[in-house]
Amino acid sequence: MQFDLTSEQKMWQAAVHDFVAREVKPLAREVDEKGEFNWQAVRKMGPLGLLGLVIPEEFGGAGVDAVSAAIAIEELGWGCGSTALSIAAHNGLGTAPLVLFGSRALKERFLPLAASGQKGLAALALTEPDAGSDLQGIRTRVERDGAEWVLNGAKAWCTNASIAAYIIVLCRSGENGFNQVLVPANTPGLSIAPPEKKMGLRGSPTHALTLANVRVPLDHLVGEAGQGLYQTLQVLDGGRVSIGALAVGLAEAAFEAGLNYARERRAFGAPIANHEAIQWMLADAATEIQAARLMVYHAAWLKEQGRPYTRQAAMAKLFATEMAERVCRNAIQIHGGYGYSREYPVELIYRDARLMTIGEGTSEVQRLVIARSLIREK
Repeated sequence: MQFDLTSEQKMWQAAVHDFVAREVKPLAREVDEKGEFNWQAVRKMGPLGLLGLVIPEEFGGAGVDAVSAAIAIEELGWGCGSTALSIAAHNGLGTAPLVLFGSRALKERFLPLAASGQKGLAALALTEPDAGSDLQGIRTRVERDGAEWVLNGAKAWCTNASIAAYIIVLCRSGENGFNQVLVPANTPGLSIAPPEKKMGLRGSPTHALTLANVRVPLDHLVGEAGQGLYQTLQVLDGGRVSIGALAVGLAEAAFEAGLNYARERRAFGAPIANHEAIQWMLADAATEIQAARLMVYHAAWLKEQGRPYTRQAAMAKLFATEMAERVCRNAIQIHGGYGYSREYPVELIYRDARLMTIGEGTSEVQRLVIARSLIREK
């Protein structure tokens, strides 16, 4: 594995960082307070390639390598958790199924729209009220009726639903099969509930959906009939790399805030950065952030090489997200009472980081994935 970024990756990192510092980070507090998606910045992301990270250039995307994609999500996480989550879900969940499994006709029709973002973003509807970690429990059904697919059911916790041009829906087909079906957001019968009222990530809209006799053409099937669950698991591997990267970005932002505050705040006659208790928090944070970043990059590198990376993605996601919680918690501790105040950014970052150990597979699910991989290994 390469541990040093290439010159192209370093240039990409610098370009994304500058964009985020200018267009995303200054609006993070406002996005959270108002609970509004940052379209102002996102509409500028298409030309930069941030909306087409995994989309090939022939379909209007940037087609960057997997490590560069992780770099972009990390930088966005550094700037604003809400914006980063929606862009990660758009790329890793909404466009990836089409890129990996979609027909050429579907790619030609929908990927250029997704890469530009002008008609909205993309979403993937998996979770249901009674089926979260257990995707086998999905009840939303799809049946063929002549030249159309008919979908009926309910979904929960769908990121980007209200700002999406299309939603890919995982649904049960027959007794044991699952299909992924692309549903344009304006399709009759698709109802999107008001956004969930969340602890954090308030600027990334999350919704429940109902599908009542939703009809789409047969060519809106993504991939092969009956293979939807297998396809979804592949997509989630990539999504876990993205969430790991996002968590690293959040942790980096919290660490920077804590370090700067420790240099400025004085107690007992000296900057608190001079006190050993604070120094240990900072040292642990810097060490764990670097370790998590390398784990994320390693999983992304394996993905780019076309090698198995399910275990490495789960490990990276598990470690990075739990690390981010520790770092954000300690950043608040370094700030003392001010860390609990909205005048400082660390309370916002902490609230945003809390979801990372839940979404895209809980920490408990990641441990199952890792353990089962180890047990199967010969």
